[in-house]
Amino acid sequence: MKRLISLVLCSLLLPACTSIKVKSVDENLQIDQICINENKSVKFYEFIDTIRRRIEYHHIRTLVFSDENKPAECEYTLLYSALRSWDLGLYLSHAELNLFKGNDLIAEATYHLNGKGGLSLTKWASISSKMNPVVDELLNKK
Repeated sequence: MKRLISLVLCSLLLPACTSIKVKSVDENLQIDQICINENKSVKFYEFIDTIRRRIEYHHIRTLVFSDENKPAECEYTLLYSALRSWDLGLYLSHAELNLFKGNDLIAEATYHLNGKGGLSLTKWASISSKMNPVVDELLNKK
């Protein structure tokens, strides 16, 4: 019986792991501005605000644009996607950040709650507490 309880608890709690994969930008790059392509399919606006504030925290200017209006001065462009899940409330369960210089992918990051967070209470943590470390690592600003 104890083994069955342990097995059930492990199967419920194990998926609560967070997976973060980051390929950081080259530390020798001097980025002064990142243009963020607004993803209209991401329905929670605090996501882009969080990403933007964290980039600016590192003294890098940001400019948000939509696909059809990309400014000519955008040397570095950030594309992103984010998914919400629901369990007694909405929370960030997956996000991807892709940083380009021109058409070349120079850095990328993925944040993922395995099993949509399982029983972990941290799944309801703020977007900034989840994404700030990811942005820091993406920009190689630990």
